[in-house]
Parts: sequence; structure tokens; C-alpha cells
Amino acid sequence: MLETTIAAIGPLDEPAMTAARQLQARLTKPAGSLGALEELSVRLAGLAGTCPPPLPTPAAVAIFAGDHGVHAQRVSPWPQEVTAQMVGNFLAGGAVVNAFARQAGASVTVVDVGVASPLAVPEPNDPAASSGTDAGAAGGPGSVGGPADTEVPRLVTATVRRGTRDMTVTAALTREEARAAVEVGIRIAGELVDAGAAILLTGDMGIANTTPAAALIAAFTGVDAAEATGRGTGVDDPTYQHKIEVVRAALRRHTPDPADPLGVLAAVGGLEHAALAGLVLGAAARRVPVLLDGVIAVSAALAAVAFAPAAVGAVVAGHRSAEPGATVALRRLGLTPLIDLGLRLGEGTGALLALPIVTGAVRVLHEVATFDSAGVAEK
Repeated sequence: MLETTIAAIGPLDEPAMTAARQLQARLTKPAGSLGALEELSVRLAGLAGTCPPPLPTPAAVAIFAGDHGVHAQRVSPWPQEVTAQMVGNFLAGGAVVNAFARQAGASVTVVDVGVASPLAVPEPNDPAASSGTDAGAAGGPGSVGGPADTEVPRLVTATVRRGTRDMTVTAALTREEARAAVEVGIRIAGELVDAGAAILLTGDMGIANTTPAAALIAAFTGVDAAEATGRGTGVDDPTYQHKIEVVRAALRRHTPDPADPLGVLAAVGGLEHAALAGLVLGAAARRVPVLLDGVIAVSAALAAVAFAPAAVGAVVAGHRSAEPGATVALRRLGLTPLIDLGLRLGEGTGALLALPIVTGAVRVLHEVATFDSAGVAEK
């Protein structure tokens, strides 16, 4: 599946991009007055191979959840059980991502790709599963919530293993496990697109997952661990310095080769990072845009682009995470984030806030009159 997907990823369509630029020049506004939105619309036309590109609706958020052996190194003050508990919260509709998804009209699919603890899954008719008037209930294992299911978060059970190994002691994953996680993401991308999604948004959950994200960013970009590592959930100064040393220790142990993305994911990645890389690849192969969330997503995007450089054409940076590694990764990817609000929650929250901007960029090409059609004089 991985090789077939990579082979299906091609460059942006130049004639469609030229048509989009020409249309932008004829719309009733000064040339360039919509700034970055204009080039975004051009890129999305190139991805779709048509001008104007399809409106990015309906939208689907895919939250991949997994746990991390490196948690044993005390890089996070939060207990590992919180990963499973938050999955339950997502399914009950009570997390920030759910609130933002309801606002955006986006579906939420939660994928257990490697949660270590038993999941706290609410029953469909359990009053505890309710969160306001729009709360949803969990679907059965293996079900994928389609874009129409914007009020019912769904659970997909696709467990590769119950959490990674401690990357400071041994490889976090075997190559076979890393491949399996990537292919989970590819499969989820295909199922969501087949269900009607016109844009995919990345989400993640995993206590301690900013530590492997920092290791991935350092491995793919060559920066020092200190430049790639942030405070995650808000660790104190001693823990932060310790976290940097943990990332350095893992990189020294494995010396991952950025030309071997599967090897990098296996050595220092997480199951949700690998699955998110697969989501990007799967969407790119289907020529559907992927709106990235925070540092976990951008670290995964680095892996996806290492597999298939043309995949970057499908990627839109939703926001600039407060985690410093996110800026490093975005710079390497050549992406400018749409918003910068100092967010560091994850879950898909920043991507959801950026979604209306992406929709607006495309809607301009569909709905704004040209100078000729509106009878407006040009300069």
C-alpha cells in the first residue's frame, strides 16, 4: 500500500495554476490585495487540476491516538492514562476539538493506533456521553465517521501495538510496525475521501508525543535538539532541559538517516506520527488538501515529504504552534502558517480555526465577479 500510494503522488497541475492566477487578476479587487490567500487558491487549483478548485467542504478531522515508551523518562508531568481518557472525551464530544469541529461543521474520527491503556469509551445512550446539545457518541470499532456525521465522533480501532518502546533504550518501533502505522493513515485518508470529505484536518493525542516530534524534526532537518524541542504541556525548566537531553540521547543512539523516512519513524517516531504521515500521503495521492495542525502534524509532514517530495503540494499549514520545532519544520517544508495565535493544544484545534480561511480563499474564485462581468472599470 505504501509504495502504491507514493507512486500515485504527482506534482501540482501547472495549467490549472496558471488559470487560477489569470482569474485572480480579473476579479474585482486590486491585484494581490488578498495576499497569501491568492497563492493558496492557486496551489489548491494545482492540486485539484482544475480552476476553480472544489470548495473544501465537507471537512473531516482525523485524530490519531497513541502512547509513548519515552514517557518513562519523565518528559511529561501528565500520567500516560490521560491519552485513553482524552480519547473518551473526544468520543463524548467534550474536548476543545469537538467544540471547534461543531463550529466548523467538520466530522471527527478518532483512530486508536496505539493507546496503551484501556479506552474510556462512552456508551451511545450514556448520559455521561453528553456534552451540551451537540454531543455525539462513539461508533463501533472499525467504523469511520463520514463528513455528514458532524455531530457524532466515531472511533476506529486500528491498533498496531499498545504504545511505542522507549526510544532512548531501543527503537520505538520496528520497521514493520512503522509501515503498518503509516498504512493505517493511508487507509483512513482513503475512507474519509470516499465518504465525501473534500479536505482532511490532522489531529493527535498522546501524552509525551512532543518528545518524539522533536526527535523527528531534528532528524529530518539536522537542527540541534534544543532548537526542535519545546515545553509541550508546559513543563518546568528542569524538565525542559531534561527533555532536550532525552531527545539528544535518542538521536545519538539511533543516528537516523533522513533519506530513510521509514527508518526515522521506526527509530524515534510515534504511532500517531507515522499514521499522520500516512494521512498526508493518502490525501496527496487522492489530490485532496490536508490542513495541518501543530507540531505533531508538521513533524509527520516532514516524514511524508521525505517519502514523496510532491506530497507537500497537498499540505496547508493551519497555524504556527508555540512549540519551536514547528517553525523549524514549517521552514523546511516551505510553508507559511495561516494563523499564529500561540496555540499548543494539538487535537486538531488550530487546523479547525484555520479552515474558514482556506474555504474563503477558494470561494473567492467561485463567487467574486470579474471586472468585465460586473461592469467595473479597471485601473
